[in-house]
Amino acid sequence: MIEYIKGELAELTPALAVVEAAGVGYALNISLTTYTALQGKRQVKLYVHEVLSAGGRDDSFTLYGFVAKQERALYRLLITVSGVGANTARMMLSSMTPAELCNAIATGDERMIKSVKGIGLKTAQRVIVDLKDKIMASGIADELHVGTQSGGAPLVNSAVKDEAVGALTMLGFSPAPAAKVVAAILQETPDMPIEMVVKEALKRIK
Repeated sequence: MIEYIKGELAELTPALAVVEAAGVGYALNISLTTYTALQGKRQVKLYVHEVLSAGGRDDSFTLYGFVAKQERALYRLLITVSGVGANTARMMLSSMTPAELCNAIATGDERMIKSVKGIGLKTAQRVIVDLKDKIMASGIADELHVGTQSGGAPLVNSAVKDEAVGALTMLGFSPAPAAKVVAAILQETPDMPIEMVVKEALKRIK
């Protein structure tokens, strides 16, 4: 499994990024959110979601690239919803930022979700029903500060968060509740060292 690809941005269009790493050019499907974030950059790092489609002689291997882990996590949740395929999920993340989409799901904003091309009312309702609790439990909503006022909490240090969640997972805790607790700790104390984050999380995880 490919976690991420880091290298030189060889080509960029609103729908595709080609990243050269170790002499190999990887073509990754991207959203407009990621496209905007990559503008003007040479060295990039994209988190990867792989799709293998088996169908006899027409087997295909497709890579999707995301500039942030939160966008990839939200994408992976979206494609679990009935009626939302890979391209529809990418369209949703191109029409709204991850924070806007997450907020629309959390607040049950059917109109905003239905405004995405290819999304009808029933699919919008399914997205809300299926994912409202999941975006909270996974910690994505906390990381994107869904439900907080603009200009409020500082951004979570993703490097510290990932390391802390990894340590807690190795200790036997489930990733989703661990991510939620760690995100909450880093919102309260953004500059807390990794070892203190883990110790505090051990006190809070149920």
